[in-house]
Amino acid sequence: SQAAKMKLKHNINPVLLQFINFIVLVYSLVTYIPWYILSGSKQAIAKAKQVKARPVNNKPGGAYRSVNSLHCLASVLYPGCDTLDKVFKYAKTKYKDKKLLGTREILKEEDEIQPSGKVFKKVILGKYTWLSYEDVYIKAVNFGNGLAVLGQQPKTNIAIFCETRAEWMIAAQACFMCNYQLVTLYATLGGPAIVHGLNETEVTTIITSKELMQTKLKEIVSQVPLLRHIITVDGKPTTWSEFPKGVIVHTMASVQAMGAKADTGNKQPSRPVPSDIAVIMYTSGSTGIPKGVMISHCNIIAGITGMAERIPNLGEKDIYIGYLPLAHVLELSAELVCLSHGCRIGYSSPQTLADQSSKIKKGSKGDVTTLKPTLMAAVPEIMDRIYKNVMNKVNEMTSFQRNLFILAYNYKMEQISKGYTTPLCDSLIFRKVRMLLGGKIRVLLCGGAPLSAATQRFMNICFCCPVGQGYGLTESAGAGTITEVWDYTTGRVGAPLVCCEIKLMNWEEGGYYNTDKPYPRGEILIGGQNVTVGYYKNEARTRKDFTVDENGQRWLHTGDIGEFHHDGCLKIIDRKKDLVKLQAGEYVSLGKVEAALKNLPLVDNICAYASSFHSYVIGFVVPNQKELAELARKKGFKGTWEEICNSPEMEKEVLKVLAEAAMAANLEKFEIPVKIRLSPDPWTPETGLVTDAFKLKRKELTAFYQMDIDRMYGKNVK
Repeated sequence: SQAAKMKLKHNINPVLLQFINFIVLVYSLVTYIPWYILSGSKQAIAKAKQVKARPVNNKPGGAYRSVNSLHCLASVLYPGCDTLDKVFKYAKTKYKDKKLLGTREILKEEDEIQPSGKVFKKVILGKYTWLSYEDVYIKAVNFGNGLAVLGQQPKTNIAIFCETRAEWMIAAQACFMCNYQLVTLYATLGGPAIVHGLNETEVTTIITSKELMQTKLKEIVSQVPLLRHIITVDGKPTTWSEFPKGVIVHTMASVQAMGAKADTGNKQPSRPVPSDIAVIMYTSGSTGIPKGVMISHCNIIAGITGMAERIPNLGEKDIYIGYLPLAHVLELSAELVCLSHGCRIGYSSPQTLADQSSKIKKGSKGDVTTLKPTLMAAVPEIMDRIYKNVMNKVNEMTSFQRNLFILAYNYKMEQISKGYTTPLCDSLIFRKVRMLLGGKIRVLLCGGAPLSAATQRFMNICFCCPVGQGYGLTESAGAGTITEVWDYTTGRVGAPLVCCEIKLMNWEEGGYYNTDKPYPRGEILIGGQNVTVGYYKNEARTRKDFTVDENGQRWLHTGDIGEFHHDGCLKIIDRKKDLVKLQAGEYVSLGKVEAALKNLPLVDNICAYASSFHSYVIGFVVPNQKELAELARKKGFKGTWEEICNSPEMEKEVLKVLAEAAMAANLEKFEIPVKIRLSPDPWTPETGLVTDAFKLKRKELTAFYQMDIDRMYGKNVK
């Protein structure tokens, strides 16, 4: 079974193991009945087995809906709150003096010199200081009015290019209130991409931080001719004499002061309507130029309505830790869900998240330890990092401690797969690991890329909480599916949310059909109020990715291939396009990589391969026999053609040539293949690996080289 494959290996004497297993069996039998009666798990097990979504009709390709919204899709959180400003006003009235946004004060900053001579910045942080719902509301109103004083008009664009922090959310709420269209750009984007986003949206004002202004904006501001105002959220930068003429720098506080003084008595503010654009969110594109996704007020509200329904007992007792980029739809949606339900949001960053994080001074506390959040969103790369760190610590334990941990881990894995809980193991064995995330996490939300079954199980076991795996795109306002908290299966992304419906469309080229048995398969189409307006100034691409059916329902063609299981849960099984999202979130266009390397004299044919479960690209290469033989001679390697191709030494030499060519072709570092397999045999239509037109058949190539893929990604190959 899958659980057996994921179990950890121990080295316990077989006789002792039999005795331990007997004790565990007795313990399980004695505790089962009181646990079953007291824990409420009877209902959880029943819920886990229930059908979660059904097709609305019996036709092949019929849309699946959540059983909780079969007759009508949900689109609003609260009656009458159909725009984001109304949602915040409702929350402000309901939770007035409750804490909303928290930030840790910096007590001390110091430079720490490493043995290598490098200097690392370390911080000692204090307690969280909080702004109430009322505080945030007043700050947002003042900021919105201040922007109006600077000349910002309703329905015009304004950019935010800033790290995740309280001021980001305050600025966003100000824009939602005043009907300014918020253009979001990742803080990690490169210069050309930022210039493209700012110029395409014709913004005159950008909201940023001192650090990003000095490190990123300074170099490119001269390439953004329409820019007039830069607003720094954290005070004025010390010096910046290289300002182009006509650009004024303001602090957020000074703009809020302008807004507080402004006479808005006579002017009726221009409030948004549900169809107005709230956010233009720039997302990574396959060509390297990011696309701006236009997301309306009603898109976001429908999306967060669907998401909130999947988190049981969401409310004022919850604390969410915000550290992922707010320019990403996953983080923005999660924080808006919390804001609308009375939860607290404490801000953090990947560098200060845990006690061991890179910026936290040894001996002082990371953000999770101080905040003790109950809710957290994570991308698979972060979860994988935690998994590796804990496993390294386990390997450093004494033999007795390690075997005890492994026995408890494997025992709990078995119990989880049956739907049972293990309170004794949780409090005795896993308490210490659980403390790594503060000790209070009750739901971990995961999105952005697929999560491996082993990592998901590890999080379930060691952090004693469900992992809600989600699937959604910027183009669907982040909403699509999320697994239910009592669903402990792995490898699936759950049933459609109550705000949307999902259908599978045949993809003949890939051999996927919605009539397939046992599971219907096909390209995933998402329909509902959460499906966005389209791409900014890109009508052709909008027409390609979005369609409207005879009932006026808007559908997003995701390019992902999925299958529906009998209980209505979706599993992602393939990708229609050759665009692959690496584990860290970067997009790699395999065709682009191949095009850059295909014309090398050394290469007859090449197929790039990437997996969302890994952080690097690999490749299969058919080398040119004459060129490779010559390279082998130069390097003093003797052998047959097969021996040359199977030589790790020659693989490394070819990789060097590929890396040089990739750099010359301006490929990003993450796009350059890290490992390759040299194929002694050419790919011909007869081999079934290429079409008659010699186009690559990716599916067949992947199957053919599966053992090599496993080897290159470090899996054990028998």
